[in-house]
Amino acid sequence: MPLPAVSGLFRNALRSRAVPVANLMTKPAKENITAAEQAIAMGAFFVAILVPSGWILAHLEDYKKKE
Repeated sequence: MPLPAVSGLFRNALRSRAVPVANLMTKPAKENITAAEQAIAMGAFFVAILVPSGWILAHLEDYKKKE
């Protein structure tokens, strides 16, 4: 037989809660971004994320060595 306090906690946790809807308004972009600008930005993001992680993975055995 479950304890009354525990079953009350489960009831509160499993009860569905209504999430308020945000009032969002969208507008067209002030300036259009060209495909070249998008490519440069995506390339910069990929380089900023993938180069450091690639360096770490390439030198993982060096990091494992205890000197």
